[in-house]
Amino acid sequence: MTLYEEVKMLCDNAAAAATSLALASTENKNEALLKIADAIKNDADKIMAANAADLENADKNGVPATMLDRLKLTEARIDAICASIRDIAALDDPIGKGEEWTRPSGLTIRRVRVPLGVVGIIYEARPNVTVDSAVLCLKTGNAVVLRGGKEAINTNMAVVDTIKSALDDCGLDPHCVELITNTERESANVLMTMRGSIDVLIPRGGKGLIKSVTENATVPVIETGAGNCHLYIDDSADIDMAVKIAVNAKCSRPSVCNAIETVLVHASVAAKFLPAFAKAMSEYSVEIRGCAKTCVLLPEAKEATDEDYYTEYNDFIVAVRVVDTISDAIVHINKHSTAHSEAIVTSNGENAERFQKEVNSAAVYVNASTRFTDGGEFGFGAEIGISTQKLHVRGPMGLSALTTEKYLINGNGSVR
Repeated sequence: MTLYEEVKMLCDNAAAAATSLALASTENKNEALLKIADAIKNDADKIMAANAADLENADKNGVPATMLDRLKLTEARIDAICASIRDIAALDDPIGKGEEWTRPSGLTIRRVRVPLGVVGIIYEARPNVTVDSAVLCLKTGNAVVLRGGKEAINTNMAVVDTIKSALDDCGLDPHCVELITNTERESANVLMTMRGSIDVLIPRGGKGLIKSVTENATVPVIETGAGNCHLYIDDSADIDMAVKIAVNAKCSRPSVCNAIETVLVHASVAAKFLPAFAKAMSEYSVEIRGCAKTCVLLPEAKEATDEDYYTEYNDFIVAVRVVDTISDAIVHINKHSTAHSEAIVTSNGENAERFQKEVNSAAVYVNASTRFTDGGEFGFGAEIGISTQKLHVRGPMGLSALTTEKYLINGNGSVR
């Protein structure tokens, strides 16, 4: 069997399973989710053993420590994954929900939410994406075809095996969740061409992966993931609050897409903020790359290039720029950002409102860390990705983002 035939078979199996899954009751789907949560917990030792093998291979291949952290599963992380699945099971099912109205013609029209069909996911070394994608799709009646990165292949195989067993126990077609086990680049390229077999493709990963998918896919794509996020310290900012938010947004987990990569500082508070900021960053060994004004105030900082302000580091590196006005900050963000998440620290209500109106990103915060851009934190249980585009959905993609609309029209011999 060729690689094309292998991928096509998995997609066609998922498409066939999607037909029956779309008719499954909310109760049946919730039962499956709860069984999956229990099964993952019961299989934790098996899953973590597979994950240990992936971590060992990744370390040998020189994967950076921050990326190893994204790959690593612990007992606490597995518990969190299981809790997230149970949260999703408890959420309202959007399928079949909608509104109804009657026209002067006598037609009764209902607009209802229905599944997308088959969702393809291309992602990198994050095993939690395997689970999040599967359970969100299952809850919304969608089948899913997963193509994870080579670094997590053993973990992904173990997780999908557990999920399929739980589906079988609930009388749902195990082909609702399919995993492409071939991790060559070509397998992702083939999946991108499965128009007619899958209905939408969602890439989750770095800038290179997303660029490859958006430029080469013949399947409709929802662009997600790349996070060149910014924090702007306004002239009225509480400095202690600003430092606290900066530390959380950069250092709590620098490898994720909602971590900040650039800090912009109003010139009037730069002399007060930057030394405190640098001291806090030094505790995490963060490398600071700054503009000329930053380097004067922080001699230990490296000189930033223009490319630094476009870069998603996913590491303990941060770019800093001193700006003269809030207008300068907004212009910088809208030019350099990936339209993911941005934040302002300010005590000025007008500036807060202006920042939220004029910054052209999916999530815009006032006096809060960008690390909250997350499906769980937004009350969605989890997310299948964070959309940085404007069509269909934007921001953390929960259950409703995995549905589309269908019109049901009833008449009585009605003609036009």
